[in-house]
Amino acid sequence: MKRVLIPYRSAVRVKPYEAAARAAGLDPSARSVSEPVELNGYDGLMLMGGTDVDPARYKQSGAVETDEPDRERDEAEWRLVEQALLQDMPILAICRGMQLLNVFHGGTLIQHLPPGGEHDVDVADKAKVAHEVAIGPNTLLAEIAGTDRLEVNSRHHQAVDQIGNGLRVSARDPRDGIIEGLERPDRSFVVGVQWHPEDQVFADPMHLRLFTAFAKAC
Repeated sequence: MKRVLIPYRSAVRVKPYEAAARAAGLDPSARSVSEPVELNGYDGLMLMGGTDVDPARYKQSGAVETDEPDRERDEAEWRLVEQALLQDMPILAICRGMQLLNVFHGGTLIQHLPPGGEHDVDVADKAKVAHEVAIGPNTLLAEIAGTDRLEVNSRHHQAVDQIGNGLRVSARDPRDGIIEGLERPDRSFVVGVQWHPEDQVFADPMHLRLFTAFAKAC
């Protein structure tokens, strides 16, 4: 069974990611970013959601709505992304994870989306569908999903703005154009999604495909 590293800040929030990984046949290892974390002995890296990436990393000052930086977490995950890319180790980056991946590649973020939209939906049912995404043709995400449309949940107030070097857009919200998926085509598996498929794998088998593809790449 392949082992995947999931760095985390909140032990409670990491549970759905572990469950999704296990559902795909992986052996997840959750490690706190408050301790030294290395990739040795792992077959893949999964980056989860959480607090906003420090705007200083993309040369901006923080907006009023932006979270206080968790620089320790940013630094730990930054180093892990760097190591994984050098080794061509599979990366699955979710929500904040995709945003960090974009910033790592020199991209920027929209620090706060207009309130009242369909992206920051805070409901008790974390699997509840918030909107649809349009998946781009000839992308790895399209190959994984087997469709060009996907119904997703959503809870993010930031989004990808300028796309990082070497990345390509794999999905967008068809209504407002917000970037919902990124990938790096020159690596075996570097996939980022803006929604939270870890909360949907048991409600909609379609979302398990993403974790299954990640497991296969590992």
